[in-house]
Amino acid sequence: MSQEEPEEIQALRQALSFSPENVTLRQHLGSRLLKLGRFAAAEVEFREALKWESNNSELNVLLAEAYFQQRKHSESLVVLESLERAGKLPPPGRLLFARVLSQTTELMQAAKVYRDLLDDHPDFRDEALDEELAPFLMDDPDDEDEPMRLPAGEIPGAGYLETEAPDMTFKDVGGMDDVKEQIRMKVIHPMANAELFKAYGKSVGGGILLYGPPGCGKTLLARATAGEVKASFMAVGLHDVLDMWIGQSEKNLHEVFSQARMHAPSVLFFDEVDALGASRSDLKQSAGRNTINQFLSELDGIDSDNNGLLILAATNAPWHLDSAFRRPGRFDRIIFVPPPDLPARAAILEVMVRNKPADRIDFEAVAKKTDGFSGADLKGLIDDAIEAKLEEAMKKGDLVPLTTKDLLKAAKRIKPSTREWFSTAKNYALYANQSGLYDDILEHLKMKR
Repeated sequence: MSQEEPEEIQALRQALSFSPENVTLRQHLGSRLLKLGRFAAAEVEFREALKWESNNSELNVLLAEAYFQQRKHSESLVVLESLERAGKLPPPGRLLFARVLSQTTELMQAAKVYRDLLDDHPDFRDEALDEELAPFLMDDPDDEDEPMRLPAGEIPGAGYLETEAPDMTFKDVGGMDDVKEQIRMKVIHPMANAELFKAYGKSVGGGILLYGPPGCGKTLLARATAGEVKASFMAVGLHDVLDMWIGQSEKNLHEVFSQARMHAPSVLFFDEVDALGASRSDLKQSAGRNTINQFLSELDGIDSDNNGLLILAATNAPWHLDSAFRRPGRFDRIIFVPPPDLPARAAILEVMVRNKPADRIDFEAVAKKTDGFSGADLKGLIDDAIEAKLEEAMKKGDLVPLTTKDLLKAAKRIKPSTREWFSTAKNYALYANQSGLYDDILEHLKMKR
């Protein structure tokens, strides 16, 4: 029984020590931990309870919630999709399903799940989802005969993107030396020697696609790349482009590129680019295909000069991206961003613990126990360890420093979120890799084609 936990939690653990098979009691404990923000600890309790009642829908939804709160979106989706296929997903689970999907690239599916839920249960309306999925909720994908038309009067315009001047460079990004070197060769050296490239008739700029498991620093790398070449940096979100009015998404996309060209040299960064550039063969509506065609036209610089404009994009699912994006002059340079290696994990942990009460932590020892962890997983590890220390500090009324032992304990409770991604990526690398695009995945997994 831990002395670092609230009395209520201690009492529940004590009761479970006498009746470890009491599923109701363990579910109650997990629910209380969930409300306290102890998401990793709640996950442990829900998983233990499911050993006794694996078909308990309510328990499975609670486990999916614990995953979701830890940003383990893939694990959460596996649980929820299984319940949905079996027809056992209760209304709270359907709402969670929509939330999880909205955090991935499946925004159309998220809107459908949410719309169907509200048709059956209007009381489950969620303001955050209403706002996030607005462009998709207004347009029913099953009604292709009645496309939405632009209203009379002024068309709502896209917001002006914030332009940054990043002060960070590669030295501020722990590890990933191989990835940095690839970016130097493909981006930084050409931009630093623009006149030389111009003499040979080579334009400076182009597109690079960063792909890999979520939470591994793709956005951080993009920002550091802009800092390396002293270029302005503009991050583009889905809300900056997608619009419910037909034709407006294409206009928004053109304005984004126009702004980036005005600030050249500049780095234009698209996160979750597969949501904007999904395979056109998978799209039912012409509106989505038109947006993709506009994107391709902007990349080609058909009506404008893209010289000095570097387009970086990140995706967790490159296999969903339309193949046209990988043609020369577009995202023809594709770089795999793997989970951080041992030195990088130690460096990331050290940065995350900096300025926090700590007592001579052996970061390398912790890094050895976190193989496969993404940067986001490491943050979850630190947060989990800090939660326990905060409870102890509040009881003592004084600071209690983090120790190596605390981090090692947290490392046992946190599971690497990258495993689910690699299980999917491995299948594409083995069976849908005719061009050798995913050879880096096989190399990372020490497998052969």
